[in-house]
Amino acid sequence: MTSQSNSSSNYTMGYSDEFLQFLDRRNAGNSAAYLLPHLEPGMRLLDLGCGPGTITVGLAAAVSPGEVHGIDMEESQIALAQSGAQAGNHANATFQVGNALSLPFEDSYFDVVHAHAVTMHIPDTAALLAEVLRVLKPGGIFATRDLIAESSFIEPGTEGLREAWTVFTNLMRGNGAHPELGKEIKGILLNGGFADIRCSASFDSYGTAEDLAFYYNFILDWFFSEQLIERVTGLGIATREKFDFWRSELDSWQSSPAAFGALAFGECIGRKV
Repeated sequence: MTSQSNSSSNYTMGYSDEFLQFLDRRNAGNSAAYLLPHLEPGMRLLDLGCGPGTITVGLAAAVSPGEVHGIDMEESQIALAQSGAQAGNHANATFQVGNALSLPFEDSYFDVVHAHAVTMHIPDTAALLAEVLRVLKPGGIFATRDLIAESSFIEPGTEGLREAWTVFTNLMRGNGAHPELGKEIKGILLNGGFADIRCSASFDSYGTAEDLAFYYNFILDWFFSEQLIERVTGLGIATREKFDFWRSELDSWQSSPAAFGALAFGECIGRKV
């Protein structure tokens, strides 16, 4: 969801209306399916970088009557999550502003800590894992799902579209993020002290007419926003002419009957010894 790094300025995705719509499409069924079989009623769960809570409420339902805590560094996201939980009668879910590197919970408090597209945005991964281990009970599990940039695709592909994706991933790296973390996370969890690590991979895919229209408009409104263009051109990474070229390539892709795209994710569960 949203990053829990030391400053919101480090979060590549920002909080535009378009990105918030992107978050709203996520739920426990399509974004935490790998975790759901491990959840049981009565568990105590923490959702890191919960954003608007669209995944959190599904996790809350899975562990009810157990308590669920969602934290996010962005106050506006917490307000949305609280409203959504109240509307869905998820009384066991509470939300608060917080930092994943300094969690406001006592040691060995949670059975489960969940993070969707959050670990990848935190520069100091080791510090995050240490804090997660601190708040987990012995035998508790950490579940994290993160991007595999090089396995994500847009087809029919072109050199221009691949170049634009490279610029995006380089922006992430420049902000201290790890756009390939999804394929590296097993070793990172192992080195971080977790055991019984189980990993898989999955895609968020865009192939129907409705999904393609959404994905196209999301890319258009976010990657081709004036704010991002000014930032990239100001850094000397690309010119406005290059953005015009990428936009024409994107338009051609969107109009193709063969248009298809997907984001690849690695998902791992590790257990505290």
